[in-house]
Amino acid sequence: MKLYTQKYVPEIHKSLTPMAEIEGFPVRPGLFDVHGAMMLPVGVNFTVHTHYGTSCTLLLFHRDSIEPYARIPFPDAYKIGDVYSMIVFGLDIEEFEYAYQIDGPYDPQNGLIFDRNAVLLDPYARSVAGQRPWGDRKFGGYHARVVRDVFDWGEVPQSTRTMSDLIIYELHVRGFTYHPSSKVTHRGTFAGLVEKIPYLKELGVNAVELMPIFEFDETMNSREVNGKPLYDYWGYNTVGFFAPNISYISTDEYNQEGTELKELIKAFHDNGIEVILDVVFNHTAEGNELGPTFCFKGFDNKVYYMLTPEGNYYNFSGCGNTLNCNNPIVRLLILECLRYWAVSYRIDGFRFDLASILGRHEDGSPLNNPPLLELLATDPVLRNVKLIAEAWDAGGMYQVGKFPASKRWAEWNGRYRDSIRSFLKGESWCCWDAARSISGSGDLYGGYYSDNNNNYAGYNSCVNFLTCHDGFTLYDLYSYNEKHNEENGWNNTDGADDNRSWNCGIEGDTKDPEVLSLRFRMMRNACAVLMCSRGTPMFFAGDEFGNSQSGNNNAYCQDNEISWLNWELLEKNRDFFEFFKFMIHYRRRHPVIRKKLPDAICGMAPLRTHCTNSEESDIPRDSMTFAVSFAGYNTETGKDDLVYVAINAYWEDVRITVPELSHRCAWYLSVNTWGDENGRYFYPEGQEVRIEREFIMRPRSVAVFTGR
Repeated sequence: MKLYTQKYVPEIHKSLTPMAEIEGFPVRPGLFDVHGAMMLPVGVNFTVHTHYGTSCTLLLFHRDSIEPYARIPFPDAYKIGDVYSMIVFGLDIEEFEYAYQIDGPYDPQNGLIFDRNAVLLDPYARSVAGQRPWGDRKFGGYHARVVRDVFDWGEVPQSTRTMSDLIIYELHVRGFTYHPSSKVTHRGTFAGLVEKIPYLKELGVNAVELMPIFEFDETMNSREVNGKPLYDYWGYNTVGFFAPNISYISTDEYNQEGTELKELIKAFHDNGIEVILDVVFNHTAEGNELGPTFCFKGFDNKVYYMLTPEGNYYNFSGCGNTLNCNNPIVRLLILECLRYWAVSYRIDGFRFDLASILGRHEDGSPLNNPPLLELLATDPVLRNVKLIAEAWDAGGMYQVGKFPASKRWAEWNGRYRDSIRSFLKGESWCCWDAARSISGSGDLYGGYYSDNNNNYAGYNSCVNFLTCHDGFTLYDLYSYNEKHNEENGWNNTDGADDNRSWNCGIEGDTKDPEVLSLRFRMMRNACAVLMCSRGTPMFFAGDEFGNSQSGNNNAYCQDNEISWLNWELLEKNRDFFEFFKFMIHYRRRHPVIRKKLPDAICGMAPLRTHCTNSEESDIPRDSMTFAVSFAGYNTETGKDDLVYVAINAYWEDVRITVPELSHRCAWYLSVNTWGDENGRYFYPEGQEVRIEREFIMRPRSVAVFTGR
């Protein structure tokens, strides 16, 4: 029996009887192979472990109390190896919270910092106690509650959708609906997100990537700047890996924490939308030597964290500490955690923040074959779960295109972001990287043409993006030359300086119609290219209707109008939203963009890059105009699937030729980001404009042609 399947309780557990009494509580040795706390018919089983600790005490608290009403030390007979386990009889899970105290040696230079008085959160806690409104500071140590899991998932099968068929929509649970303009009943919560599912279905995305929803304390580093409170808004500051953030819950869920989140996930699945969690296993909220001790430091500082020879914390995360991911004990915790979320919450995938850290040795050096990455890639429970790596870390390790076990792991393609941003704004010498990126980054992922993953891993390993939570929004990408993070309180020194953005002539807000027209054309260009690139597209919530963060490219602390989606812009920029929606649905209608199909009957090559003359495949490296063609036979429709994408980053008109087709086929203009005389930027199927061999690409525009 394991933590991730704690619904079944063998009959033998119903007949267990006490063997001793400690501090007035009847007890007996527990279930040593079940980490965390689990409700039994006769009481509650508590299991924890510490390698270097010498004793363990269970603390019981009345709900919301700071001082325990009971301290129950584990006898030596209740320990096997490093594991302490005890059943406490007669406990009602609705009447208590729990924590631990661990005693052991204090030798900081050797990484040992045990404090017998420290109140410690269970590393396997499935709920962190303290139902509180967002922004209210928690006092006292962290406590855990025992969760009663009564949620019925039914018989809905696990999704079989491949990575290449996903269109990923990254969002922040609170920021997505907290602005009053969202018009939902439960703003900033899981329930509020349920209310927006019809919108997401209309948009056409089939996967949401939720920024961290593990329990975190948004007040831990709270401060005030210019009269505004700043919080740890993003949530990359994990307190408990197994517990959902209770501040995202609209109603009290005592002892049934996670129910509202499960209802959200089930609603997503019922509407054909997968759920990916952004998980942070590279560090914890305990910080460096000056940070608090509330969990891992107190249980086994030397085990859970990477330490220097002097006993200090390696900081490859940029957040004070680095989790020791390839220690066997930590590997087990991470595996159990992911299994738990995959089984108990039916999560479809995980995006790993600063994932290169997961491949570092205990001394910080990179491993050739990291055991953790191999373990997760081959685990049978996680077999069909998507694994997505942010393939770099704050210590300088950059592994895009070479992340270990890449044919199982997907990667955020940082090269795609940088090259497409640079090319679309008109920078010279970016053409080759841009063409490779649109074609599926075969130079990074092992060739272009294999359809069986033996050579080319890009179908399921390449996540293309131009925007995400970390950086400019799409609107700001073409509204600001420089970051404007003054509101963060660090004199604009935080956040990335290399943004490859362009303000289109005026920095920031403007009413100039020509500048605004250019900005939205550049945004249409970005959207069209992203949706017509081989690989998995991902974009940040609000990009589809021009949401802005006022030039802030590091809004991690901004729990206000800077980060909240302003839904009024959906109506203001309705034309752009309709364009974005069309491009998503266009991609879904044309599988040839997503993957190699059987050879086209018309004889076109499956994938080619083109100069302005479609007969020429060699593109000058400094070219400002090129095209990519996709061709294949769609067995479902019984017709060729032909797509020709032309990009003109030049500031003048450029004449191009499209490939010659047989007399029975022709090219039709489906998308023109410049627009026609009627202000149309796209043409639904059956309304496209037939094109002969030549087409005039207007300045800074993208055209998409469909062959039939």
